[in-house]
Amino acid sequence: MRPMNYIVPESAEAAVAILAERGENACPLAGGTDLVVDLKHAPGNINALVDVSGLEEFRGIDETDEGLRIGSMVTYGEIMEHPVCIEKTPEVVAASHTVGAVQTRNLGTIGGNLVTCVPSADSAPALMVLDAEVTLIGTNGWRRMPIEDFFVGPRKTILEPCELLAEIWIPGHTLGKPSSFYKFGLRKGQALALVNAAAALELDGDRIVEPRIALGAVAPTPIRAVKAEALLDGQVVNAKLLDEAAKISVTESKPIDDFRASRNYRRQLIRTLTRRVLERSVEIARERQEKDKLH
Repeated sequence: MRPMNYIVPESAEAAVAILAERGENACPLAGGTDLVVDLKHAPGNINALVDVSGLEEFRGIDETDEGLRIGSMVTYGEIMEHPVCIEKTPEVVAASHTVGAVQTRNLGTIGGNLVTCVPSADSAPALMVLDAEVTLIGTNGWRRMPIEDFFVGPRKTILEPCELLAEIWIPGHTLGKPSSFYKFGLRKGQALALVNAAAALELDGDRIVEPRIALGAVAPTPIRAVKAEALLDGQVVNAKLLDEAAKISVTESKPIDDFRASRNYRRQLIRTLTRRVLERSVEIARERQEKDKLH
């Protein structure tokens, strides 16, 4: 890799200003687990790295009255060990455990994974089922949006030139929501997902309330299975209903053929994993109901 200038800004605003000044010749640096590899093979016009990994605005995990804030520069290792994440966002912790190897989880940031925007990003479905939002900072200031609006296409986000992902917000009403995450790859560790799936829901008696289903590696971006969610909402839970929702999720997906799996194989995985995350979320919700009865 050719020599580059290394710049450490003092604030998020300073980082944006440096990126704006240098244009296409500068690139933000987070954990570097994806970027450094890319720069070795195709550096393009980049000759400066702007290290944003230590900026206070992008760090920390904080529970507030609004919900749970996760700084974009928080590593997967930090998420896996944080007591609030373990207690209230177990599906995000489960997804973090599946990312790469130990070294990757200790360096790689959740923001970097989202910005890289590969369709198989493990963190995206787990956040999407919790109605997460992302906050961005650019030359025009700060803005926030639902996380599903952040993804535009393979390796393409809604980020404008010189704009940075600052933080992820999980609203308070979804913290602790019964949910689950499953990933299927060609081997147990250090593998890209052939399909990953997450679900979250509440039970009102036997009726499903506010269901969410999200899938990765099944379309150009991570997706919500909104038709399957609509089928479930307000319905009495039963095995047939969950299987029908899993079938509908397949129709909402656009899996591809590649060297790792065929389109038809991925369709089978989508149905199977969707059913499993729904079943597990229902199981968690029922366990909670039983605990509430005891109290």
